[in-house]
Amino acid sequence: MKAFHEVRNYNSDLMVWCSDYENISFVAHWQKEIELVYVRSGEASFHVADQSFKAHAGDLVVCESGQIHYSDSYNTKNHLDFLIFDTNLISSRFQNPHFKKPLITAEELDSYGLSSALERLFALVPEELDKKQPYYKDIITAAIREFWFLLKRKLPRTEKAADDSRRARMLEEFQDLLDYIDGHYADDLTLEYASSMMHFSPSHFSKTFKKMMGMNYVTYINMVRIERAIQMLSTNQYRMIDIALECGFSNIRTFNRVFKEITGYTPTDFSLQVDPDVYKTTYYHRKSGEAEYVEGDSTTVRPNFA
Repeated sequence: MKAFHEVRNYNSDLMVWCSDYENISFVAHWQKEIELVYVRSGEASFHVADQSFKAHAGDLVVCESGQIHYSDSYNTKNHLDFLIFDTNLISSRFQNPHFKKPLITAEELDSYGLSSALERLFALVPEELDKKQPYYKDIITAAIREFWFLLKRKLPRTEKAADDSRRARMLEEFQDLLDYIDGHYADDLTLEYASSMMHFSPSHFSKTFKKMMGMNYVTYINMVRIERAIQMLSTNQYRMIDIALECGFSNIRTFNRVFKEITGYTPTDFSLQVDPDVYKTTYYHRKSGEAEYVEGDSTTVRPNFA
């Protein structure tokens, strides 16, 4: 259950996914693919790697492979287009270009002569994926490659320095930590234990975690545990006390309280819902083989006005 590392299923061997949403935010995650987020209208607050910023209509956000990113845009109206594609579409030896900043404003896109190309890309890919006419994979691949290399031609990139190497190592260690949490969420994963894994003091780890993830450490642990609890509830095979203990809660009272804080429902009320996506959870887990979790839905979005 990779709650932090997004692993996506695709409908074919063409590893490209796109969709659009209105009035959403998404929690911190990363993937090996490249993610482009086009702000169709409104505005949204983003955090990508170690940069926080607000994007407005016409702006493009570029999340390079492996970069942690999230949008904290609650009570904000927006219409966002998402395009995610495997780096092998660019090159089998792909390396991140290390753009200086992930935000490309509408004004910058216009000055680079990329505004029309961006519009074409976000119009062509969903249409080709939907119709699947002959050579659609080649057409999509060509369009993505063209736009990506135009970006590389125009956008300034960072010089590889010692600070960049240290930052990259820290991100890798962070990813390792979250993968560990993903497999040991039922254990007693204290803040002190996690900070020792990162070789940080507890106070420094707490601040760094909040900056990277947009939430504190305890909240993240609880979200991972509740995600597992939701999966167990959906099978109707377990008693509530068994679910609570399996998911790392020491008693049913704490489990009920945390479940409601995150989803807006008690476990019992949630299990009675006809449509499981009515819950107000902050993270939608979508790595799995359940096709309904992939088609027409982002892996990490939530409505802003739930």
